[in-house]
Amino acid sequence: MNASATSLFGSGWAWLCADSEGKLTIEQMPNADNPLRHGLRPLLTFDVWEHAYYLDYQNRRADYLTALWKIIDWNVIESRY
Repeated sequence: MNASATSLFGSGWAWLCADSEGKLTIEQMPNADNPLRHGLRPLLTFDVWEHAYYLDYQNRRADYLTALWKIIDWNVIESRY
């Protein structure tokens, strides 16, 4: 998930998704794209638009992504799955 979000050029999202058979995938989507447009169910997303992290992390996107793992409520993610 971090690799997908860190390597996304420009702005967008990294998504943890489930397909119609329940298989988990990590998707990298630029700009306003989203899993619903591709028949996937979104479970978790990391916002990698600069506005999400710039005030606290400036251009340190990787540090921002590492910090996000500390606040995820896995019970919520599980209920979406």
